Amino acid sequence: MKSIVIYNSQTGFTKKYAEWIAEEAGCECVLLKNASKINLADYDAIVFGSWFMAGGITKLNWLKKQIPSLSKAGKKLIVFAVGASPAESPEVPVAMSKIFTEEEKMLVKLFYCQGGLNYEKMNGFSRFMMKMFSKALASKKDATDHDKKMAEMISNSYDITNKKYIEPIIAELK
Repeated sequence: MKSIVIYNSQTGFTKKYAEWIAEEAGCECVLLKNASKINLADYDAIVFGSWFMAGGITKLNWLKKQIPSLSKAGKKLIVFAVGASPAESPEVPVAMSKIFTEEEKMLVKLFYCQGGLNYEKMNGFSRFMMKMFSKALASKKDATDHDKKMAEMISNSYDITNKKYIEPIIAELK
């Protein structure tokens, strides 16, 4: 099966997963901004990855616009979202369930890969928003243990990537 991984990455976590997937699957890996040069009709499977933020996957509309024609052509479509939350976090499946419509869910396989935060590589706006979110969580009057743990976790850069999260993606490509 001829496959390609197309990704969007701000701080490097999605890039790491995209490269791991491409290496394991033996396929091409392309940054989204260079994807306009790619003829997707040449591939049996298209894997799209980007970072998960505020309940959505950045730049996903690029793929969503192409889902009808790609699925009609029999292409296998896979999306992976890389987020700062641990995979076990109860918010992850709830947020992920809202990414695609019911019809799109039948055409696209969706996966979550835990990533991390890298404040040094974030743009100023993202860094500011994350710091504000951390402070808001920490100062909540009725903060739960989960809120306190999350506030502590996101107050600094961290990397919780793990190659095990690509295993189901690779299995889907085979």
